[in-house]
Amino acid sequence: MNNGAVITDAGSQTEALAERMLGQVYSLLKEHGIIPNAVQQQMLTSHVRAMAHRSITGEPLPEVEASLFDEISPESMALARAVVAQFGNLPDEEAWLLSVHFEVAKENI
Repeated sequence: MNNGAVITDAGSQTEALAERMLGQVYSLLKEHGIIPNAVQQQMLTSHVRAMAHRSITGEPLPEVEASLFDEISPESMALARAVVAQFGNLPDEEAWLLSVHFEVAKENI
């Protein structure tokens, strides 16, 4: 929890960013009636934390093949792109990977 002090190390910055983004992700999913189960929540949380790490450190993703995501619904992809846009410095490939979490959680509806 940030008590207003300046965050100086990458680990603290990553944690703060991850917590903020997780709140936004779960609010967004709830707005769209997408409720991940416990395992999906754990995987999604881990992924968002990794995204925060990459956002702070600049660490790149390995190369990702766009065609692997052809079957992702436009809704899931749009939600994922909205999340990635909030980070402000991550490539679109992050949205491709994140969209899979949303697509799978939609199956719970």
